[in-house]
Amino acid sequence: MLIFAASDKGGAGRSVTSANLAYHRALSGDEVCYLDFDFGSPTASAVFDVPEARRAAEDRGLHAYLKGEAAEPARIDVWAETEHQVLRHRPPCSGRLVLMPGDLSRGDFATTENDLRRCVDLLLKLHHEFDLVIVDLRAGRSYALDLALAATAQPEMRAVPARWLVFHRWTRQHVAGAAHLVFGKHGLVRGGVARGHDEDTLRGAIRFVRSAVPHSESPLWAQVRPAQSAWMRACDHGLEQLASEHGMGRSQVLGSVPFEHVLQWCEQLITEEDVLDSQIADMTTWQALGDLAGRLTERSLASSGAFEDGAKGDRP
Repeated sequence: MLIFAASDKGGAGRSVTSANLAYHRALSGDEVCYLDFDFGSPTASAVFDVPEARRAAEDRGLHAYLKGEAAEPARIDVWAETEHQVLRHRPPCSGRLVLMPGDLSRGDFATTENDLRRCVDLLLKLHHEFDLVIVDLRAGRSYALDLALAATAQPEMRAVPARWLVFHRWTRQHVAGAAHLVFGKHGLVRGGVARGHDEDTLRGAIRFVRSAVPHSESPLWAQVRPAQSAWMRACDHGLEQLASEHGMGRSQVLGSVPFEHVLQWCEQLITEEDVLDSQIADMTTWQALGDLAGRLTERSLASSGAFEDGAKGDRP
């Protein structure tokens, strides 16, 4: 399955969350490949702590491959090349975790027929080789998003299962921005239809992921004054209403990641050791990432416990 990770704004948790989801799926035994399509500012090598990816991407990154400057894109075995002390010891029964890095100091580019063919060929090849392929797209309505929409609309790609995850922080600005990215005049849905996607099928493949969501049972919430707690609950209720009005109600949400202090300071993988040994991360974060990773490829997204108000969702 192909998973495309998008966001309207930077800082929405797209890259760090999708990298953690790739890690969790590899831990469960899946063969996972992670493509850094953030051509302007690739960050996956830092999240996976793989310095070798930066060197390999100097002349064999995904940008160079898609532009025909490299015969094959660089592949990095994260388990073998990472400098992360925990990831160096590959767990028994884990699957492959491969990173295809983006190039340094490159930028977006308008899609040509040659770029499109290389992208389609790469995605088809990886689909047959891996259980899960996660494509981290640049924030906003970028050329990377346009390329992904055009590639998945090609006849030979229509039988390949694909899902689109739109990440946003749990704020009014991010909710509105994510809705505009998906449903706006120049958004993902209309852009996909213009490139040949069936509208209902594309809408059915889109889900939202909320990041940095304060949990009502968390220590952060418990430590505030009663007046602050009441205000936070009112804000949370208001955001739920706003999300529903924008077509992003609970039936359209794949899951959420709670506010996590570690991720505010450092974009990194959250490991079980971070929770149980050093105790720098919260168990709720580890569990949320694991649950979200498990729902990525469910045959029927609407059957997930994440959807509390029906399968059809809101249609603006």
